[in-house]
Amino acid sequence: MTVVPSVDAAPAPAGAAPVGAVAARAIGLRKEFGRTVAVDGIDLEVPAGSVLGMLGPNGSGKTTLIRMLLGLTRPTAGSAELLGEPVPEGIDRALPHVGALVEGPGFHSFLSGRENLCRVATMEPLLGRREIRNAVDVALKRVGLADAADRRYRGYSLGMKQRLGLAAVLLLPRKLVVLDEPTNGLDPAGTRDVRRIIAELHAAGTTVIVSSHLLAEVEATCTHVAVLQAGSLVAAGELRSLLAAGATGLVITTPHIDLALRTLRGAGATAYRAERTSSEEQAVVVADDGPPAPELIELLVQAGVAVHEARRSRTNLEELFARLTEEPA
Repeated sequence: MTVVPSVDAAPAPAGAAPVGAVAARAIGLRKEFGRTVAVDGIDLEVPAGSVLGMLGPNGSGKTTLIRMLLGLTRPTAGSAELLGEPVPEGIDRALPHVGALVEGPGFHSFLSGRENLCRVATMEPLLGRREIRNAVDVALKRVGLADAADRRYRGYSLGMKQRLGLAAVLLLPRKLVVLDEPTNGLDPAGTRDVRRIIAELHAAGTTVIVSSHLLAEVEATCTHVAVLQAGSLVAAGELRSLLAAGATGLVITTPHIDLALRTLRGAGATAYRAERTSSEEQAVVVADDGPPAPELIELLVQAGVAVHEARRSRTNLEELFARLTEEPA
């Protein structure tokens, strides 16, 4: 199942690409390693200005797909586009506008964080030599490494190494940022910093692709998702729409559970008592196979049922991910 991505969900931020523009595109991408099919004919469009969370179990093909989009791995079949340029033919024109942290950062262990970042900055074609020092200082401060900037890289913790890799991505404004497991090794404060940085990039109109196992973080930061399973794309689209499609009915909060159930069932609706914790109010769940919600609420009120709240049931990303990636029986 593939859901066509929606690009008209929310107003575009200032400076964002026009609605309908695509930052990255995969067209029938396939990658084989010997007899193993890592990516199997994926078609995917990443809307410009979106924050796309790329999800999937280990071995689902996320990193291989990202590497093909960036021109780091040549596909067995299919094609890719990056910022409107064909890959790999136009990769040299696209990559200066792309910041990527893929499969962990790689730096010289004997140099300090600042020295490593300066070396990276000198290879940025869009960064002038006179701008390097300020760009490095700003990036280090932005990721919380200003105080550790002059320590040798070999003494950095895993989280500090990850922060330095993120700083390299942030040396200059980008049109597209790709982050492969950006919170790997980070403590809660570091994870919050990554969330803040992604929000800042999104507000500036930058397209962000995030590959992550932390579903709560993806749900908090992403506007779109692409879910991979065994090398195939099983769903892609606007996160809000996908979660709404997973809704299971109407949830009605009331202290009159028994009366509500009798009334709803008498009207032909499928209704059952909702599971709850000790801190939650009692509620009933009504399936979508009966009368419309306004009619049900009116019937309950006429029957003397006190309706404290009525809302659509909403699945979360963890539940949606489990449904999409569960193995068939």
